[in-house]
Amino acid sequence: MSESVNNGVNVDHLIAARQAVTETPAAAHFTWRASCRWVNGTHSHSTVEGYFGLGDEQKHRKEFTFDADHPETFAAEDNGATPVEYVLVGLASCLTAGVAGVAQHRDIQLRSVRATLEGDMDIQGILGADPDVRNGFSGIKVTYEIDADASSDDIEALVAQSQKRSAVYDIITNPTNVTVDVK
Repeated sequence: MSESVNNGVNVDHLIAARQAVTETPAAAHFTWRASCRWVNGTHSHSTVEGYFGLGDEQKHRKEFTFDADHPETFAAEDNGATPVEYVLVGLASCLTAGVAGVAQHRDIQLRSVRATLEGDMDIQGILGADPDVRNGFSGIKVTYEIDADASSDDIEALVAQSQKRSAVYDIITNPTNVTVDVK
């Protein structure tokens, strides 16, 4: 790896982590957690702090908080991004982190990276107006603007590799078992 390329990603650490979990596969099993508390109306407040990984309980340096709500067009108070917008944020963040990591590994210096995401949705489904309309996105479009010391083919390859390794891209594009319990 070139010493002159610095995208802020410690690739040597990531490669060492990959080697460590190859040697000890149980360390690769993580459980991510979030908790959510209803505030009022469609407003909720979520927190993220601890998770399980590397065979033990772990903790972020600080607790992260997220307020979610619906916009005034839905007769709500607009106290936060909508839950579906958080999905777009998660996808954008995961893919963009991957672009930075892959670029660092491939000795490509990034100057700027901007992702714009659009998720199309027919809200007749979630409103119960048409039971045949899907509740979720009918499609998501991700558009990147990347300025880097690389050819357009190399930049497209960065994005493709990021997409291939993105956990959030995988979660969105493949079925995930979800269990909902009430205590």
